[in-house]
Amino acid sequence: MERLTDEQLLDLESKLSFRFFWEEANADPDSPGYGLIRDRAPGQPNMASIAAVGFGLTALAIGAERGWVAREEACERARGTLHTCLHHAAHRHGFFFHFLDMNTARPYGGSEVSVIDTAICICGALTAGEYFGGQVRELAQAVYERVEWDWYRNPETNQFYMGYDDRKGEHFGAWDHYAEQFMMYFLGAASPTHPVPADMFDDFVRYVGYYGGHGPIIHSTGGALFVYQFSHAWFDFRNRKDKYGVDWFENSVRASRANRQFCIDHAGRSKTFGPLSWGLTACDGPRGYHGGYGADPNTTKKDYVDGTIPPCGAAGSIVFTPEESIAALRNYYENYPKLWGKYGFQDAYNLDESPEWYAEDVIGIDKGITLLMIENYRTGFVWRHFMNAAPAREGMDMCLRS
Repeated sequence: MERLTDEQLLDLESKLSFRFFWEEANADPDSPGYGLIRDRAPGQPNMASIAAVGFGLTALAIGAERGWVAREEACERARGTLHTCLHHAAHRHGFFFHFLDMNTARPYGGSEVSVIDTAICICGALTAGEYFGGQVRELAQAVYERVEWDWYRNPETNQFYMGYDDRKGEHFGAWDHYAEQFMMYFLGAASPTHPVPADMFDDFVRYVGYYGGHGPIIHSTGGALFVYQFSHAWFDFRNRKDKYGVDWFENSVRASRANRQFCIDHAGRSKTFGPLSWGLTACDGPRGYHGGYGADPNTTKKDYVDGTIPPCGAAGSIVFTPEESIAALRNYYENYPKLWGKYGFQDAYNLDESPEWYAEDVIGIDKGITLLMIENYRTGFVWRHFMNAAPAREGMDMCLRS
């Protein structure tokens, strides 16, 4: 592959990641699903992901700012997407289904009504609203204010339910320990229409662990890196601590370093792993998508390790471990041409398989965390615009100081 500077490599991967969100969207303004974005490509062409829509709305602002698309075109796509979210996309009490049909905006398959994926969509909507202003901001605010956060809260535990089964008409599970859900607390607490108590932030379990000299790390029951990245893609935790003195940005730094160390320590068991190939997180693998890829600080049995590495793992941690992340991305780009495609890095690869395995698809949320975190590393663009939104500032302050 062509030798690129660090800046050229980051720019190229970002531009091609943006292209996914621009090209893999429903671009028919007469369609009920206008603006919906595929969960993955080229696989499952009729399935949209509401989380991909959230990343995509943010991508529109990034693309317009960088001149990858005309600002007027990006603004119109954002406006149309939010119109779809408000008037056509299936929802329950303002919460979207995880997956939607690309063309009809109706639920896809047996998809659940998802609080976390709705929160991701809202983060993207507010970012686009702040950047484009006008009608885009008005639509974003309307989508946000419609969400009945209190409907998704279990009053007995002061925790959000994990999901809602629309066919059974009941909630299930619980967001009962640390994961990627901080955005839910912040957005819910600041809601002007259906708020939840800010002290929900106090009522999740904080498991503490160590690995390879890194810690203490407040961690999930699995070691996937996305749990330390997703809320940080929009909310700026730098130089902030909660009332318990926890620096959540530093927590993600430690988790990223521990994940890398895990891959270094296991390099003798896997051809894929090493100091330049790390970042275990949910992704496609040789036997399909798996959400359990991870390197837990306590190396629990809940992690799934088979030699698969996704580039988005290191890329999504670039704000936490810039040198290590850029070194990994350079390694992928220069040494594994089969890992590179139309939209930049493919989802994952595994050198332990025979023959070596490379993902055929890219996944929206993985290209999304890559794009947003690289942009935050380069310019702080997403943090700057999103944190201008009142719900972002107010909700974060309410929860961290509750």
